[in-house]
Amino acid sequence: MPNIRVASAQINTTVGDISGNCNLIADAIDEARSIGTDIVAFPELSITGYPPEDLLLSQHFVRTNRRALDDIAKHCQNIAAMIGIVDYDEDDSGNIKNIYNAAAIIVDTQIVAIYHKNQLPNYGVFDELRYFTPGTTAQIIEINGIPTGVNICEDIWITPGPGDTQCIAGAKLILTLNSSPYEIGKLQTRIDLVTSLAKRHGAHVVYANQVGGQDELVFDGSSIFAGPKGDVLAVAPRFQEAVTAIDIEIADTSLPFAKRKGTREQSDRRGCSTTKLSAPHFSPATKPNLPTPNTTPTDDVSQVYAALTLGTRDYIHKTGFQKVAIALSGGIDSSIVACIAADAIGHENIVGVAMPSRYSSEGSIVDAQDLADRLNIPLWRVPIEPAHAAFEQMLADRFHETEPNTAEENVQSRIRGNVMMTIANKFNWLVLTTGNKSEMATGYATLYGDMAGGFAVIKDIPKQLVYQLSEYRNSIDDNPPISQSVIDKPPSAELRPDQLDVDSLPDYDKLDPLLKAYVEQRKSPEEILPQLDNIDQQTAARIIRTVDINEYKRRQSPPGVKITGLAFGRDRRMPIASSWRH
Repeated sequence: MPNIRVASAQINTTVGDISGNCNLIADAIDEARSIGTDIVAFPELSITGYPPEDLLLSQHFVRTNRRALDDIAKHCQNIAAMIGIVDYDEDDSGNIKNIYNAAAIIVDTQIVAIYHKNQLPNYGVFDELRYFTPGTTAQIIEINGIPTGVNICEDIWITPGPGDTQCIAGAKLILTLNSSPYEIGKLQTRIDLVTSLAKRHGAHVVYANQVGGQDELVFDGSSIFAGPKGDVLAVAPRFQEAVTAIDIEIADTSLPFAKRKGTREQSDRRGCSTTKLSAPHFSPATKPNLPTPNTTPTDDVSQVYAALTLGTRDYIHKTGFQKVAIALSGGIDSSIVACIAADAIGHENIVGVAMPSRYSSEGSIVDAQDLADRLNIPLWRVPIEPAHAAFEQMLADRFHETEPNTAEENVQSRIRGNVMMTIANKFNWLVLTTGNKSEMATGYATLYGDMAGGFAVIKDIPKQLVYQLSEYRNSIDDNPPISQSVIDKPPSAELRPDQLDVDSLPDYDKLDPLLKAYVEQRKSPEEILPQLDNIDQQTAARIIRTVDINEYKRRQSPPGVKITGLAFGRDRRMPIASSWRH
């Protein structure tokens, strides 16, 4: 029974940086080879970065990615590597006519096969049918005596799928290349998928996943190794680059490859057929002892914090910024954003800006300074009263004999947004906004005011989770950065005397479950309202209406890290001009 050392290579690629991504791949191949790895699997579309979106419509981009594969192949001496690429067909004139989400199988410098992803997701954040043509075949490649199948991400979410087809046709090792974004609770779903496939066919399955932030998405890595009994053999580190290897023993390979039981051509429910190939035999490097693998990864508030930190760091750096500016109000939202930013890029790269108005409480001013001191970041104080008074004077004739309303209140927020963007423009910094998901959902935010900025760190974080994150961040620090007064104070925008969030919104312990049911679970009011026991139906109906009518605001908000099963942005595409009301 042959033994084999197989590895996943979690690399943090950047979309469009083909040369940089290839350098990461080459370095990971070197690391894998140095620990005696026979086969190393990389993430989906690892040469281009994921998701490349409309870059795929550029023939030059697609051709450049394919040429890069040839250089990578030369680097694969005495090792087999499975690498995510974009493959293509040409018409008679030499123009690209079909492109494929593909996996290149390289064995000892030879590209022995290219697999085309069969199942193309077209839901949520995925729109692969916009670009790719689905594949129709699945290869089985004998690598150093091991019949091996390679497929890509969505392929194993379908049962029966290409992985089943490959196993039925004789594969004993399945390698699946993935770029699966993080969301709360998703790791266990992946583990269940991978172990189920392994157990159904008595095969070993390796699920190699991407790591790093890309626009709204953050990838957690957490590559999974499953044994033939459906057991978890290892889970790679979360939210960090890693080459993780384990030794596996493959049974039932004594028969000649072409005569093994079950090697007849099989097809899944989409008609995917198998073809069988042999690869050149090679001698891998000496195998040193490996550390004991982790098999019990955590999935709690600490992981949400890690996702926000990684997503924020990568967005800042991959867009070319070094420093950020954050409006510090003394409230819980701006406090947790500042903590995440400090952990992401270092306190020396953050500037806090306090912009008190005539309605700012002394406690909020003190709390903003206290947070800045605890995080060791400078706090610029820019009072907005001169601008506020000027706006009132400018508009006095037009607003004469009208009752003050939110227009006058929101002038303050828009002044602050202007100040923040002017500072950022002056010094080439990025503004991090501080609005949470509860506010984004209900429109309790000011367009061109507190929504103005480049990246919305907690855009997908409900208010109650903001408090949990704050408690967590304090718990891991000998000198907790967020004072108890910030955590205890009632939330307020402080745009008028004695203003509180509860003047406009229900308590967040009532609001957040309602928003989760309506936004994330897509339940109708008819399904939601009868089940509510902590909020009256009239209030609930009003909140649902505010979600519907504030799509225009959300459409103009900056991107933010996706954490939940359904985030505002590319994950939820509702019409702005719509007459549909529940």
